[in-house]
Amino acid sequence: MRARLLPLLVVLMAGVLLALGFPLAVSLAAGQQQRVVVDRIDDSARFAALAQFVIDAEGSKSSGADERRETLRQELNRYQELYGIRVGIFFRDDNALVRAPGWWELPKSDQGRRAFEDALAGRRSHDPGQVWPWQPGGRLLVISPVVLDGDVVAVVATDSPTDQMRDRILRGWLLIVAGLGAAMLVAFGAALRLTSWVLKPVQTLDAAAHGIATGRMNSRVAAAGGPPELRRLARSFNEMADNVEDVLEQQRAFVADASHQLRNPLAALLLRIELLALELPEGNQEIASVRTEGKRLTQVLDDLLDLALAEHATAEIGVVDIAGLAAERVTAWRPFAEEKGVRLTSAGRSAATGWADPIALSSALDAVIDNALKFTPEGEAVEVTLSVVGDQVRVVVADRGPGLTGEELLRVGDRFWRSGLHQNVKGSGLGLSIARTLLSAGGGSLSYAPNPPHGLRVTVAIPRSDPSAAPE
Repeated sequence: MRARLLPLLVVLMAGVLLALGFPLAVSLAAGQQQRVVVDRIDDSARFAALAQFVIDAEGSKSSGADERRETLRQELNRYQELYGIRVGIFFRDDNALVRAPGWWELPKSDQGRRAFEDALAGRRSHDPGQVWPWQPGGRLLVISPVVLDGDVVAVVATDSPTDQMRDRILRGWLLIVAGLGAAMLVAFGAALRLTSWVLKPVQTLDAAAHGIATGRMNSRVAAAGGPPELRRLARSFNEMADNVEDVLEQQRAFVADASHQLRNPLAALLLRIELLALELPEGNQEIASVRTEGKRLTQVLDDLLDLALAEHATAEIGVVDIAGLAAERVTAWRPFAEEKGVRLTSAGRSAATGWADPIALSSALDAVIDNALKFTPEGEAVEVTLSVVGDQVRVVVADRGPGLTGEELLRVGDRFWRSGLHQNVKGSGLGLSIARTLLSAGGGSLSYAPNPPHGLRVTVAIPRSDPSAAPE
């Protein structure tokens, strides 16, 4: 969820910062240019005042007109040499009174001509178009009128280079980008903290739900952090888990108590059947059938009690020599296999360790091997193979029995379930359920697959590392 939520927050924050930064950058560029324009207008006002004296002297045929013109020319030349700004005073017919440098003329562009005409009309010209840092040839043309006796007699034009202005704009933009970058980092950190604050209870809830789904019924959620809605959800989850655990505990207690209480009456009933058999002829079929059903019922009660104890018992997890334990169980079951005419062999690695409860694992292997031998016909083989795959040690018990269909593979291991084709084989349908329960308490698992051309492969998987230390 964080992978989806965090990019969304980052994109939204980036959009907000860009929405703020873009107008700020444009405003900065406009401010820098306006500053230059105002400076040129101030300079033009000073030159316009000097031009008034020159034009007034020339109009009145004063003897100092030439001297005043020369003084104005020197002033413009010094200004142009010092600042690199072209400047000139032009009459209505575009002829220059003075200009620096001497070859400069008013630009013939539409914008320059419009500014010239506005100045001649006594209006302040419009601001020149914005010059951007990526326009190396950009220049600023500012034209102001020269007014004498209420009439516009000439204009003062300045044509400024924009290198320094563009450098200032660029430096300002870099500062804005740096500020936006810093703000983005801060916003990203805040988004990371926000998503962690929001999603941590969800992750904890997910881990607790997974723990309960895998049999760790004591998994709970600490309802201390996150938004109020998630804290309420955590408390509700804990209440639900408590109720589920109570119901399961009552169910286990009932099964265990019922199994235990029924064994004594059943034992007394079987004893009376044996006493009754003494009064009947030897080989009575009804007595034999009753004995068989009684023994079967006894086995079911024993298996129910074992299942209840397996679900209730706490696994004592530790490092176990899986290879040695598997070899021991194969050796223990080999006489029974030989009695049935079935070959029980072992293969694979001779050394492997994993984390498990040795008693629970031993009981699970017994149940799996017993199931394989039970359904394997005489003359066939059952092979027990040990391997290490990733972070698991796997014990595969493969038989050559009739096997199961695809639908039956989905149900194998369910309590009391037996294939319709194997109802004549002794059993209660609880052996693999007990094995699965014993393994899950220690982080192990049981899986089933076909064993071509016929038969069943049961895989006992045991973790190689401590399952209680794994991050949830």
